[in-house]
Amino acid sequence: MNRSRKLIVTAFAAISVMGVGCAKKVAMKPPAPPAPPAAAVGAPSPTPAPMRAATTPPEAAPAPQPYPNAATRARIDELLARIEDAYFDYDKAAIRPDARNALQADSTELRDILAGYPNYKLTVEGHCDERGSQEYNMGLGDRRAAAAKEYLVEVGIPAAQLSVVSYGKERPACTEHDETCWQKNRRIHIVAMAQKP
Repeated sequence: MNRSRKLIVTAFAAISVMGVGCAKKVAMKPPAPPAPPAAAVGAPSPTPAPMRAATTPPEAAPAPQPYPNAATRARIDELLARIEDAYFDYDKAAIRPDARNALQADSTELRDILAGYPNYKLTVEGHCDERGSQEYNMGLGDRRAAAAKEYLVEVGIPAAQLSVVSYGKERPACTEHDETCWQKNRRIHIVAMAQKP
């Protein structure tokens, strides 16, 4: 019996050892984060930042106004008065360098103002001296006005805001019958079209 008792005790010890070996392991918990510092007495508690969307839609550009107000119209008229008439050679519609300089003066500011008022229009008038037939001068004045309009479009003024008209020899700036006077009449002139109030 001793022997059987030894076997039982040995078996029991073996089972005990195996039970200890198969015991579940206890996971170690990470240390708790430190507590936030105490707020100073009387200090406002921090407000959480508002949640923002990942992307914000772009702001819409302000809608262009149909017509400028009185102050802007006055500025446009001032610019038009400062833009000198562009002059042309006899029987020509090509823009000379001095005519380009005349058109360039203040035209970029004019372009920037007109961009906000797409319904505001300008008229480029073409004029001729008294020589030649009425019909011929009407065509020449039209070609001069078209050449000036083309240049203004190159500067950036929208073509839709520019119209052309030819007065031929009907509206002379000078009425003498000499080259000095005729040169003053071979020109283009820019005016604002009649606008709604």
